[in-house]
Amino acid sequence: MLEAIKKIISFSGQEKSKIYKAIIISFFKSLFSMFRMAAIYFVLLAFEEGNTTMKPAWTALIFLGISIAGQLILKMVADLQAVHAGYFMSAYKRLEIAERLKKVPMGYFNDNNLEQITGTATTVLDVVENQGANVLVLILSGLMNAIVFLICVLCFDWRLGLIELVGMTIYMLITSSMEKKSRSLSPVRQKNEAALVSKVLESLQGMSVIKSFNLTGKGDEALKKAIDDNRDSNMALERLFIPYGEVQGVVLGAFKALLLLVAVILFVTGNMTITYALMAVIISFQVFADIEQTGAGLTVLRVVSSSIEEAEKVNLLPVMDENGKEFTPEDHGISIDHVSFSYGDNEILNDVSLEIPENTMTAFIGSSGAGKTTLAMLIARFWDVNKGSISIGGRDVRDYTLESLMSQISVVFQNVYLFADTIENNIKFGMSDASHEQVVAAAKKACCHDFIMSLPDGYSTVIGEGGATLSGGEKQRISIARAILKDAPIIILDEATANVDPENEDKLTAAFDALTENKTVIMIAHRLKTIRNADKIVVLDGGAISCGTHDELMKTSAKYSNFIRLREEAANWKM
Repeated sequence: MLEAIKKIISFSGQEKSKIYKAIIISFFKSLFSMFRMAAIYFVLLAFEEGNTTMKPAWTALIFLGISIAGQLILKMVADLQAVHAGYFMSAYKRLEIAERLKKVPMGYFNDNNLEQITGTATTVLDVVENQGANVLVLILSGLMNAIVFLICVLCFDWRLGLIELVGMTIYMLITSSMEKKSRSLSPVRQKNEAALVSKVLESLQGMSVIKSFNLTGKGDEALKKAIDDNRDSNMALERLFIPYGEVQGVVLGAFKALLLLVAVILFVTGNMTITYALMAVIISFQVFADIEQTGAGLTVLRVVSSSIEEAEKVNLLPVMDENGKEFTPEDHGISIDHVSFSYGDNEILNDVSLEIPENTMTAFIGSSGAGKTTLAMLIARFWDVNKGSISIGGRDVRDYTLESLMSQISVVFQNVYLFADTIENNIKFGMSDASHEQVVAAAKKACCHDFIMSLPDGYSTVIGEGGATLSGGEKQRISIARAILKDAPIIILDEATANVDPENEDKLTAAFDALTENKTVIMIAHRLKTIRNADKIVVLDGGAISCGTHDELMKTSAKYSNFIRLREEAANWKM
């Protein structure tokens, strides 16, 4: 238990003070509950003494009022502190996860199932958010209340106090045993919760494919298995908790009956007055209620502890930017020096060297899987090279912080991702402090201003996640506007015009000319016009490269000349 409590306190970070405040306030709340007992005492004492005046009633009412008001106010303050701590410590962890993911190599996302991260950011941290601080306050306030009331019982009669202490000890031993046995089940539950979230998201995102192949209700064995596994792990925990809960109930019932019996014996034998006997029993029952509250909290504590352990696993994700420094290079030429790179055992690049001078356009071509995108993304340090080095402005990209490196590079992907936000915020995603006028200017250059203005709310139109409410060409143009606005000195274009409508191609050509003027440009290209206009063409094949202008490669590279022939045939093909 102590280990789990320490884990929550450590995880809470800067919210630690609020948890401490909630615990301290809960302690004072328990003291106010003593006024309630005092009210009962004055009433019982009046009955015993035969006092029928209003004084005991008014005294009891005052004490009861103080008790109720004090507990309500302090409970509200304690709950606010605990809720704030729970929400914010989970929020900070989610932000920490987001920051770490920015530094994780893209290879990690290709090689690993992301259900752990997805589940951690959602269901796992939901447990910590809703239960983390609250369960801690619940347990500690329950213990404090129990101790305060136990002292009161001992003041009435040590024998009743001893019975109560024994009952509390047995109850807590049973709870401790249950908590230990749940250690092996709680992590499995967290894993299955994460897997379920992942499979549900996967099914929702792939719903169009499922429907198009008429597989609704079929072919979803993975989702069904995730649901079944989640159900089984939750049921396993319940099957563990229920028998223990029954035993705990029997123990509490037995000791309550024993307390009543001993209190009656003490009264009958003249060792206690009726008032003391009744007060001792009432307070004893309150002690057991507080211990029961503590036990309920300990049941949840293991789940919260496992959730925190799962959340902390994110800290084990590999990161690339640990020793980088802020640099702004004066020169934006790119040097690729004897670079080799593999995806696992699949070698993509083998001892590749290439110089890309500043303010030139270089086209990467090659067959599918030849490594065009890989080589371009290595420059942006989406992965780290296995051997060799890549430099920008004479400095290895690994010497930069990722932030300072990416401030030098804009990437326009073939498959554009837009966020569930306004169009304006999507355009200025890489330059959050841009004015509306700058956004509009970039949109006009990217030929998307007109279609944006035709939308119901113009630039304030909220688009669906991934840009689901826009066509492929519209998304591509917004992505180009984003790159124009960022105005980075190095531009990487991953077949950026692939989804552009033919009627807008001429306008976009002019926009690309404006975007790439006085820039170092790398284009992953398939179009003949783009390739022929490049200052340098890089042909990737079998992990190696050959370089030159169009005319040079037509004479020296059979791979390139065949590539151009096929493109010309495709361009001239008619129905």
